[in-house]
Order: sequence, then structure tokens, then C-alpha cells
Amino acid sequence: MKSLNFALLFLLLISFQSFPNSYWQQKVKYFIEVDIDIRNNKFHGKEDLIYYNNSTDTLKNVFFHLYYNAFQPGSMMDVRSRNLPDPDRRVMDKISNLKDDQIGYHKILYLKQNGENLFYHIEGTILEVKLNYPIFPGDSSNFFLEFDSQIPVQIRRTGRDNKEGIRYSMSQWFPKIAAFDRQGWHANPYIAREFYSPWGDYDVKILIDNKYIVAATGELQNPESIGYGYSSKKIFHNKKNKIQWHFIAKNVHDFVWAADPDYVHDITYVPGGPAIHFFYQSKTNTILNNWKKLQQNIIKAFQFFNERFGKYPYSTYSVIQGGDGGMEYPMATLITGERNFPSLLSVTIHEIMHTWFQMLLATNESYYAWMDEGFASYASALTQYNLFNDIYNLNEINPFIGSYNRYFTINKKGLEESLTTHSDHFSTNAAYGMASYSKGAVFLHQLGYIIGQKKLEKGLKKYYYKWRFKHPDLYDFIRVMENISEIELDWYLDYWIKSTHTIDYSIKDLVSDGNQTVIKLEKIGKMPMPLEIQITLNNGSTKVYYIPITIMRAEKSFKNYKYEIFVLEDWPWVNSNYNFQIDTKLSEIQSIIIDPSLSMADIDRENNVFNNLEKK
Repeated sequence: MKSLNFALLFLLLISFQSFPNSYWQQKVKYFIEVDIDIRNNKFHGKEDLIYYNNSTDTLKNVFFHLYYNAFQPGSMMDVRSRNLPDPDRRVMDKISNLKDDQIGYHKILYLKQNGENLFYHIEGTILEVKLNYPIFPGDSSNFFLEFDSQIPVQIRRTGRDNKEGIRYSMSQWFPKIAAFDRQGWHANPYIAREFYSPWGDYDVKILIDNKYIVAATGELQNPESIGYGYSSKKIFHNKKNKIQWHFIAKNVHDFVWAADPDYVHDITYVPGGPAIHFFYQSKTNTILNNWKKLQQNIIKAFQFFNERFGKYPYSTYSVIQGGDGGMEYPMATLITGERNFPSLLSVTIHEIMHTWFQMLLATNESYYAWMDEGFASYASALTQYNLFNDIYNLNEINPFIGSYNRYFTINKKGLEESLTTHSDHFSTNAAYGMASYSKGAVFLHQLGYIIGQKKLEKGLKKYYYKWRFKHPDLYDFIRVMENISEIELDWYLDYWIKSTHTIDYSIKDLVSDGNQTVIKLEKIGKMPMPLEIQITLNNGSTKVYYIPITIMRAEKSFKNYKYEIFVLEDWPWVNSNYNFQIDTKLSEIQSIIIDPSLSMADIDRENNVFNNLEKK
């Protein structure tokens, strides 16, 4: 007996060693100093970082992204843009025409691990590094890089002298260690789309001409050196009349900064936090007025974000004029600012929403761009509808109908690709944009149709608090929603995310049977969905019949629903047809509508409706 117990104990110990805690994430600490030469748009940099290997693997190689190398003729980004049937208008063939003083580059002067020189190889935008000493599980290693860089002219996301005259928009500007997770290294070349990085702490010092105002991720550590509140007071740190700006940001996965000598800097405060900084040029009274008007609206929006999606955890956020459109970063966004006011407010809301859906969740957006752009698009439209619908006039039945229509358009053109496609590998920009933004937004609103909008709202907040500062994927998200709703949802991922199968239900026929009517439905599309069928009688009364599908293993709650609900038997997804009978004469029926809320992305809505008045 004792030997048996010992054997069982031994097997348990072995099993625990073989199946460790499945969740882990890497971490990095950056200490970066750069000296900017504004005359030739170059900078010298030093980067000291500590990399923590929290994985169960021993690492013998590491990889760094050198994003600036993409802005050279013949780069993969250049070639890809020139070969797409619908290239991004901001890129087109512009990279291929760059002159030597317009390109971007990172030149590594030397790289060390724990004080010893390392062997490395640069392949386009990736620095491949062979380690002198492996980094064992639970261990850490120090890397030191010294490098020279040239800032490219503004083409895509990063660079100098954008179309609105902002001097520097500094995103993806430093050698950044690649992400390593359960799928291994993600050392993807930069083609222009999405990013994925480990969580870390950033300590960044930027030495630049004293005429410049700098906006950045993180908190400014030396305001006294530049004047309180970024005023015009300057303290010269050296004979070159440069000032060093020192920022610290903890628990973020990227760092952005921008600089311009003509920035206006305003600060507003959200009750309960954060402080919101606005950096912009006031070239005209219209631009100035738009940016002033923006500030109070963003305070209102931030309060809505905090309540609806979870509390913003940092003390500051910066809205910075720069870049080539709108792009999100930790604690900041770069946006072009010479817009009409609705556009300025809309893009700012969308980019700030990325704080919740990407900057604080850090999914691998190369594979799950729909969990980034799509979720932010959903939350942006929700904010616009609830707070600013006097400006945007969104559809009251379905405020996300624009996303649905864009999905229908791409599907009809035959350009749709699965949402599991890597963002760089979509065959067209149209397919990528629809998938990431539109179909991702539809995913959430349609999920609310499946589990109930209140459950969705509760689930989004729980998802945020459970997974912020981590790297969740689609399965982590859907498990939260299953837990909240008690509905099985793996089928929803299988159809909506992993395939391009479509939804198409129809009212096939109505058969009069004395005082009763048989309603015959048909599933034409391959994707199954639960159905809500609204029947309105000639006397004005309305009833809703709800048909769950068997693979849900439950049905949503209709608590406090405005109409009388009748829950019918499940519809097995293998069956193309479904009939049910109601105790009403056919002549008494005014109309029948499948999905009256327009929440289901049914590609043919015409066959969803029966109207008896039109028949007469």
C-alpha cells in the first residue's frame, strides 16, 4: 500500500513538472538615450536593456526589429506596396523614389550581451542575434546596443516633415526586441501593418534642440529643466543649446514621441484622472478652435470609456498632432490635425479606444488585428452613438450598420479572406481593412445578439480587468464571454473568424392551416445562427419567436424584453429547414421579420421579411 501511494505521488510530481502553469509572458526594461541632429535628421542612440525570460524554453537566439530599414528602395515594404492591386495611397511607390537623405536606417555600431560582443546579422528590418550565453527559463540577460539612425521622410506612421508640417513623428524609432510567446518568436519583417511587442518599462532620454517641444509616452521626469508645463523657459544643457527630455513609462509595450518647435500645449483633466495633454499647431483660427473644442469632448468621452470599458490605469494621456492619419500608442496617439471637427473628434475617439483594445491588452495584432481595430471600431461607434449622435447621426436600430455594409460589400466583390490571415498576408488592402475594422466590429455587435447586449457589456469589462497587461488571444476572450453568458461559443469562432462562410436565412413559405399558420424557414448560408423572428398582427400586437441552435447548449435571456417571447426548439445546424406553427390565421399576420434588430450579418436581408400588406 505504501509503495502504491509512493508511486502515485511520483506520477503526480512528474505530471506537474510536465505540465507547468500554461500562462507566462516575457518582460523587458529599456534604458534609451538619443541625441537628435535636426540639421541632417539623424540621431545617435544608446540602448541598454534587460530581457527577462519567463518562458519554459531556453533561448539561444534573440531578434530585434529595425523598422526604419523598411524605408529604403527595394525593401519588402516597398516591393509589397508596389505589387498590391490596391496599394495604400500613403505608400504607393514612394519608398522606391526616396533619395539617400530621405531614407530611413538603423546602423548597429556594436551589440553586447552581459558586456561581451555578440555575433549578429541584419536581414532587412530584422536584427538576428546569436547569443554567447543561452537565457535559461527564469533567467535574464543584459543587452547593450549603440546605433546611428536616419529619420525617413514621413510616409507611413513614422518619420519627419509630415504633410501638415510636423517636424518629427517618432514611432517605431528604436531597435525593439521581438515578441516571444507560446508560439515562439515573432520576428516578422515590417511590411507596414501591425505590431506585437513584450511588456516592459521604458526610461527614455531625448536630447534635442532647445526650440523643440517634445510629446511622448510616459511621464516627464524633469519639467523644471524645460519650464513648468512645457513653457518657453529653457535651460541649456550644453554648448549646442540642446535640452534633454526625460520620460519614464512603466508596464507598456511601446514608446512613441513627437517633436515640433511650433506645438501649442494644453492640459485638461478628467475627473478622477487622467491628465490629458494636447499638442498641436494653431495655423488658423479654425484649426485652433477645433482643437480647443476637442478637449472638453474628450474629457466627456474618457469618462464614458472609464465607466463602460474599465478604468484607465495611467496618470497621463497625450493627443499629438503628427503621423500620417491616426495611430495608437501607449499613453498617446499621433493624428493628423487639420481636419473638420467631426473628423477630428472621430479619429481621436478611435485612437484613444485603442488604449483599451490593444495598448492595455497587447494581443498579437499581426494575427488578431480584428481584436484591435475591430474592437476599437465597435467601441468608437458606441461612444459616438451614446455621446455625440447629434454630430454623427448613427442608425438608431443598429449604430454599427456602416461596418455591416462594408462587410457586405467586400463579400459581394469576392475579396473576403479569413480573419485568421496574418495582417501582412492579405491579398488586398480592401480585404485587410474590412476584416480588421468592419468584420471585427460586427463580431462584437453580433456576439451581443447571440448572448445579449448586457452580457456583452459585462463581458467586455471583465475581459479588460482579467487580461490587461497580458497578451490574450481569441480563446481567452471567448472563454470570458462563455463564462458570463453560460453559452458555448466555439462555433462562433469557427465560422466567423476561421472561415468566410456567410449567414443567409430566409422565410421560405407560409402555409395556412385553419386557425393556425406554419412558418417555413430555410438556412441558405453555411453559418448557423440563433434566430429572433418578430411577428406583427393586423391588430398591432407583436410577438417574438426565438430559435436557439443546438451547439449553443443554452439560450440567451430576454429579461425585460419589450415583446412577448416564445422560445422554440433548437435548430440543429445540419438541417437546412425548420418549421414551426403559431396559433394565428395567416390572414391576421401583418408582417414577419427575421432579425428585426439588424444585428445578424445576413447577406440577403430581402428574404428575411414577409409583409402581408404588400401581398394584398
